[in-house]
Amino acid sequence: MDDRSNPGAASGTALPAFEALRGYLNSQILGQENLVERLLVALLADGHLLVEGPPGLAKTRAIKALASGLECDFQRVQFTPDMLPADLTGSDIYRPEAGGFQFQRGPLFHNLILADEVNRAPAKVQSALLEAMGERQISVGSATYQLPRLFLVMATQNPLEHEGTYPLPEAQLDRFMLHTLVDYPDRATTLRIMELARREAQTAEELPPPAKPLPQATVFAARGEALGLTLSDAVAEYIAALVEATRRPAPYSAKLAEWLRWGASPRAAISIERGARAFAWLHGRDYVSPEDVQAIAPDALRHRLLLDYTAQARGISAQACVEELLSQVPAP
Repeated sequence: MDDRSNPGAASGTALPAFEALRGYLNSQILGQENLVERLLVALLADGHLLVEGPPGLAKTRAIKALASGLECDFQRVQFTPDMLPADLTGSDIYRPEAGGFQFQRGPLFHNLILADEVNRAPAKVQSALLEAMGERQISVGSATYQLPRLFLVMATQNPLEHEGTYPLPEAQLDRFMLHTLVDYPDRATTLRIMELARREAQTAEELPPPAKPLPQATVFAARGEALGLTLSDAVAEYIAALVEATRRPAPYSAKLAEWLRWGASPRAAISIERGARAFAWLHGRDYVSPEDVQAIAPDALRHRLLLDYTAQARGISAQACVEELLSQVPAP
């Protein structure tokens, strides 16, 4: 594990278990090391992940592999235009034998949720998911039900097809801690994927489980260790400056002032801090560096920036804005 030659290496007892989990995930999801790392960061930081990429890039396989590597349950939900909120939350079902209504839990009452093609569901369904992600609870009628303590949503979007989709509103996008982009693997990795698929076809076993799944108690212990990492005042100021520069960009960059119409919320600063802590912990360090912040900032900011119409017409992307931001805001 890379520790960037830092003298302060984390000695948390949960780290070896997470190193084993990362190794298992990388053995099952080939060529998507960044996606694997962002999944682990979201798990450690108690956040949710929006993954965008073309079909067939192991997005579904990744979250299923994570569920196999943990002592938890998993539910895949295929979002469609005809979905209803009750298809996610569950609903009250009349039981004649009991002479009354009984709540039947929906798929959100699981630890890991794959919200596949989340932008194909209408606004009411997205709102039900928003409450679950933000409040860790769901409301049905006048009753409120708590979701599991370990609760992670990984939602996917296909950037190639927009017919029949409902773009996610900014309020819901802000609930996702990270927005990760995945792309096609190279030729050598494609050959390895073909070999893995052939072996699985021969054994009729997809995603063989690891030798020892990670207990949920270890996940919670790791979260505590990550939150305990040292974060200096200078690094905290750097995070605040990055977020501030998205709202008032003129002092930092004339380009950003021209490109950005709306900046990031305070939740973005929290996401960067907690994500940087998790990233540093995964790399075996006991403090957060500016490089950790820079590694997480693109995924924590790109879905929270609203570009000006003229910038969109010129083909300026949120990624270009983040790159300009990181180059112009001085790091400590």
